[in-house]
Amino acid sequence: MGCGASKWRDPGVRQRSLSSVGEVVVFLPGLRVPRNIDFSRTLGDHLDKSIVERLTALRARVVVMATQESATALKPRRRVATRHGGSSTANLLQALEEYLPVLLGLVKEGSQLRNKVQFVWANQEDVAEETSMADPWYEVLSVLHLMAMVCFLQANTLLLPRSYADGHGPRVSEESRQATVDLFLKAAGYLDCSIHHVLTQIPPERRRELPVDLAEDNLKALSLQGLSQGVDMQLGLAIDNPKATLAVKRRLACEMIKCWKQVKDSIPELPLSDGWGKKHALFVKWKYVEAKAAAYYFHGLILDEGETEKAQEMAIAALQASEEFLNESKSASEAFHAAPPASRRPAPFGTTKYLLEMIPKDVQSKVQSYQDLYTQQRGSNIGVSKIIATPPQLPDFPLALSPEDYELPQSDPFWKEANQR
Repeated sequence: MGCGASKWRDPGVRQRSLSSVGEVVVFLPGLRVPRNIDFSRTLGDHLDKSIVERLTALRARVVVMATQESATALKPRRRVATRHGGSSTANLLQALEEYLPVLLGLVKEGSQLRNKVQFVWANQEDVAEETSMADPWYEVLSVLHLMAMVCFLQANTLLLPRSYADGHGPRVSEESRQATVDLFLKAAGYLDCSIHHVLTQIPPERRRELPVDLAEDNLKALSLQGLSQGVDMQLGLAIDNPKATLAVKRRLACEMIKCWKQVKDSIPELPLSDGWGKKHALFVKWKYVEAKAAAYYFHGLILDEGETEKAQEMAIAALQASEEFLNESKSASEAFHAAPPASRRPAPFGTTKYLLEMIPKDVQSKVQSYQDLYTQQRGSNIGVSKIIATPPQLPDFPLALSPEDYELPQSDPFWKEANQR
């Protein structure tokens, strides 16, 4: 039946040879890249020549563009960010969108040919460098995964600080941060469609042969990562908005914790001996701990508005917890960037910059104020750490963001036209 996955090595391409991947704000586990295949050899005797030629041309364009993008997307040099996240990535996304309806024709119109073509893709996180599978649904799954990763790559490019003509130095603009929210939701939509409408088309025995890059848990984790980073951008925008209340900021921070917790629980056991797998796990840890720092900080500020001694003690406990998680997030960030392939952290902005500036200052100020008050009232020099109990429980909020709805396109009308001919 040709259903098994197999290793396929192309000595001309080294997918994992990068020692450095430049500045990283949005983690993506490399770009899975398709390898050239010969449609005419397997389908030439079964399909109209025009269909074979169209499939060949569209897929060959994706192969060339994806290979080039994979080689340049994560180079140490900084890419020039544009309003759309970079023209080369936009072109690759368009090429994938044009290829998909024609590919789906092979699934729907040529179902009797389902096992004729071995589709080959290079993996990043799996121990097998390449996987070959004779199932067009595997190809559809790989295309959607690549579309999502291209969105992540566009978002990363937009979130690198840029210089503007106003003389204020490099920064990440509000427009860029707003644009990435849409990209994150779009990526989550592609992955959500992959889980619910594509994986279900692949028989269970074949599903077990998929590389870890395309495992259901990994697809779910990446989709949730899109939502998590979308919430992160929303929180950063709220922080910069003087009209946003503490309650709004706390809610977003608590939602971010919930998102990253689900990512952490969903991500499969990755082969940590491989650079991409270890780096992926470290990224999730870093962002999860940073989300905790944000949530406890804003929760502490709200509790600090209470007038009772109990409210003040709980506020101090929350703020102290935020500082501990902030320090842990710094270490996690350093570990992530140091893990091969090494990366650099751009100048902090948004949520991260705000937390780094405000948490140490506010914690020191409020702890000292509480210490002074406690000493005056009780005549004791006992340290606050001896008074404060464990951090208070964070409130639980439902997630407001959801993946953008995405439906597989109809098969290209070219199939029916060719069949009629």
